[in-house]
Amino acid sequence: MLVLAASLALSGAASAALPAGNPFAAPSPLPFEYPAFDKIHDADYGPAFDEGIRQQAAEVARIADSRAAPTFDNTIVALERSGRLLNRVSAVFFNLSGANTSEAIQKLDRELAPKLSAHSDAMRLNAKLYQRIKTLYDKRDKLRLDSESKYLLERYHKDYVRAGAQLSAADKDKLKAYNAQIAALQTAFAQNVLKEANASALIVDTREELDGMSDAAVAVAAAEAKARGQEGKYAIAIVNTTMQQPLSVLKNRATRERLLAASMARGSHGGDFDNRDNVLQLAKLRAERAALLGYPNHAAYMLEDQTAHDTGAVNGLLADFARPAVRNARLEAADIQKAIDADKGGFQLAAQDWPYYSDQVRKARYAFDQNQLKPYFELNSVLEHGVFFAANKVYGLTFKERKDLPVYDPDVRVWDVFDADGKQLAIFIGDFYARSTKRGGAWMNAYVNQSKLLGTHPVVANHLNIPKPAAGAPTLLTYDELRTTFHEFGHALHGMFSNVTYPRFAGTKVPRDFVEFPSQVNEMWLAWPEVLNNYAKHYQTGAPMPKELLDKVIASQRFGEGYRTTEYLAAAILDQKWHQLGAAQIPTDVLAFEAQALKDAGIDFAPVPPRYRTTYFSHVFSGGYSSGYYGYLWAEKLDADTVEWFKEHGGPTRQNGDWFRSKLLSRGGTVDAMQLFRDFRGRDARVEPLLERRGLAE
Repeated sequence: MLVLAASLALSGAASAALPAGNPFAAPSPLPFEYPAFDKIHDADYGPAFDEGIRQQAAEVARIADSRAAPTFDNTIVALERSGRLLNRVSAVFFNLSGANTSEAIQKLDRELAPKLSAHSDAMRLNAKLYQRIKTLYDKRDKLRLDSESKYLLERYHKDYVRAGAQLSAADKDKLKAYNAQIAALQTAFAQNVLKEANASALIVDTREELDGMSDAAVAVAAAEAKARGQEGKYAIAIVNTTMQQPLSVLKNRATRERLLAASMARGSHGGDFDNRDNVLQLAKLRAERAALLGYPNHAAYMLEDQTAHDTGAVNGLLADFARPAVRNARLEAADIQKAIDADKGGFQLAAQDWPYYSDQVRKARYAFDQNQLKPYFELNSVLEHGVFFAANKVYGLTFKERKDLPVYDPDVRVWDVFDADGKQLAIFIGDFYARSTKRGGAWMNAYVNQSKLLGTHPVVANHLNIPKPAAGAPTLLTYDELRTTFHEFGHALHGMFSNVTYPRFAGTKVPRDFVEFPSQVNEMWLAWPEVLNNYAKHYQTGAPMPKELLDKVIASQRFGEGYRTTEYLAAAILDQKWHQLGAAQIPTDVLAFEAQALKDAGIDFAPVPPRYRTTYFSHVFSGGYSSGYYGYLWAEKLDADTVEWFKEHGGPTRQNGDWFRSKLLSRGGTVDAMQLFRDFRGRDARVEPLLERRGLAE
């Protein structure tokens, strides 16, 4: 305990080295250590990172160099307590680098990547520190640790071994070089994706070219063009995925073709934001690093620490779904071609046509189109009477919006979250609108993680990219945006319900192929009649969604599953194809490799391009999903089986919610992930519910 006291004393003294006005020098004085966004300036980050790195390095050195015999408290717990300043600044900086970036933030991000990589290496490759951890690990069964503490010790040992702690000194130097280069390339890839998206909007000259878009959407396009210095024209901003939402309504085929072409060309057509060289370097360096650590390829290294465990399991899963998915997509394509022919289109179905004509087929088959739904999916109603209502029904949570806490953008909203007993559980931040300073996609993050050891409570955020309507207009969601809203809040619940001792295990700190499971489960409530009837009301009249429309929505749930499964699988397969290469197998032509990889997997169906092409696939080339994009499907198997459990046990009841929360959502990473599922479900997951859901059952 003397070592801990010294470590904590150092922590307090080091913070004083920062300028008095630096908002990271001490924990935020706001409730739950909510970040003081109004006090944070770009110039504050650099000094806080420098001091945070110095401080943690000193703390770790003190632990590693201690002459006291290693104990769980003076080694593992001390490591868990270390780096408080670095954690504070990192949480805000890296969240805002995705949600509200600037040139200064991007510049610092590039500078920090190798610095933080070197700092991590200095800890993970510290021979003295590893020896202390190994000494404890070797006698773990004799230490009389509680189950969470024992698992923490086991995880630390595994983390350090996987990070290269057992390598020779020369190989450690090689590993450090790899890590620094990889970190820098990942940052460059991410920044190129954002810059390319902002630069590659489709510009059109006339209103006629946007035929099919609503007046409100056209007004947004006109405002976007004006903001880009193209007043009098119209601009459609390019978003994260390959397919763009306006493709479902644009009647002008030439406009559709231009829009999709602009989307698919991102990062691969030359210029300042071309990502092809970054991809090749990343693939090679990751493969070389894996070989150094004793693995045949990067995927084998990454999957060892996931619930899937190896490439064989992942390849088998993807192959099992690929054949029926493409079969269904071809059947859907035949129906769409009939609609094109009936419309006297005179052309063969291509990728840019699919969203528009599939909606025509949907209209004919189910007598409704997506635009009929949007008036019933107004954002505030979805949040308050849908997402929050379901959380109250299932878990007893209540929400109170507050306007007094600072935010980093005027559109960001904040809620206090109260548990069923009336005690505040968390703070929830909602950042729903797209903007040029925000990366694409949707995600959840924690500004503050829950920990009994540190006495901290969750501050979590959801980020979406809903196009902001014109001033005074309502925010009406598409069905996909509705689903994403429920999905991301499932991640938020996972963070808010965390009830663990150690920061290492808090909230969503679970394997990548498990983390999507709780979020997918939360999607079930969006169409649950009791929930849907509470929020799906016309934004103008307040009238509930007509039952016949709801029935059609439910009946059409499987419509387009062939397409959705195929586009997802194509991306997941690309991820594996790139990362199952050895260093000597890295190609020289990114696009040629991509085309051949899809062909070899039997999923090269031109009307259904991958959800992400290689050069803008941020999940795997700059995010944390390298070799892990399959995890959405892996987790969906658990999700589909869990939905069946809720149905069998009466749906959205407190009893069901409390069981799911106590057995799984609150446990974070304190137990093997699949054991958590078994503790909840009473058995391993079955795949049949997922096959049935996706219409792939034989």
